[in-house]
Amino acid sequence: MASEKSVIGGMLLAAICFAVMAQVIHTAGAFLAMSYYTDPAYFPVWSKLMMPANGAPPAEFFLLSIVFSFIEAIMFAGAYSVLMKAIPGKGTIMKGMNYGAILFLVAALPGTLSMSLLINLPVELLGMWAIENLVVLLLGGIIIAKLVKQ
Repeated sequence: MASEKSVIGGMLLAAICFAVMAQVIHTAGAFLAMSYYTDPAYFPVWSKLMMPANGAPPAEFFLLSIVFSFIEAIMFAGAYSVLMKAIPGKGTIMKGMNYGAILFLVAALPGTLSMSLLINLPVELLGMWAIENLVVLLLGGIIIAKLVKQ
């Protein structure tokens, strides 16, 4: 059994790796979906933090994106450390992928479905976000499973 200090260290390292990986994937996704972000019809939808004016988001948006991903990853790593014995799968990779799939099914997918009812965005963009989130959560689950030990 790992010490509490090493568990916390693993959670922090997992959160840093998760945040960086998520930022890379979401940035790549933004480039693929750029036509939606630059379409004037959707300008009123984007937050003033993301788009205070037409053009690329300011540095503050990227910084907050990383901070939010880090906080999200800390929560996911903490939940994993509590639930790891109950997550199905043999080996770290399968256990991590199963954890990521569970997170996707109980958090990201319902959130995307709800968003489709609340925000006037194209279904294609919401689908792209769902796919991005699936990739982030599957890879994030593997990262967390590899770095969070008990």
